[in-house]
Amino acid sequence: MTPRMAAVTAVLILSIGCAARHGRPIFGGSVVSNPSGTIAGIVRTTTGMPLPGRTVSAVSVASEAHFDATTASNGGYTIQVPVGEYRLELTLSGGEVIAKQPGPTKVNLGDVDEGLDFVIGR
Repeated sequence: MTPRMAAVTAVLILSIGCAARHGRPIFGGSVVSNPSGTIAGIVRTTTGMPLPGRTVSAVSVASEAHFDATTASNGGYTIQVPVGEYRLELTLSGGEVIAKQPGPTKVNLGDVDEGLDFVIGR
């Protein structure tokens, strides 16, 4: 194999590896066909226990479009969304109340808005 062919092969392999991660959530999230930014946080109880299996929605303030994720075993979620401003909503179970909820967030191209956590009490 010539050095040029080796270089082309290496670039192709690296490109394929990078492409496999494009547009995929970090954990428990939804995929947008043209992702522009990411919203991430954790859902837990007032005692710090993670709450897996919960639905978190990023709702576009402009269009009311919903982008949903289900929390992972560690209570974490990520949602990839287009550029815009979003409010976050959480589906509660019987008797639960939100003790802490993130405020609206503005997502710009390439942003990763982290620490948008919910705390749930009874």
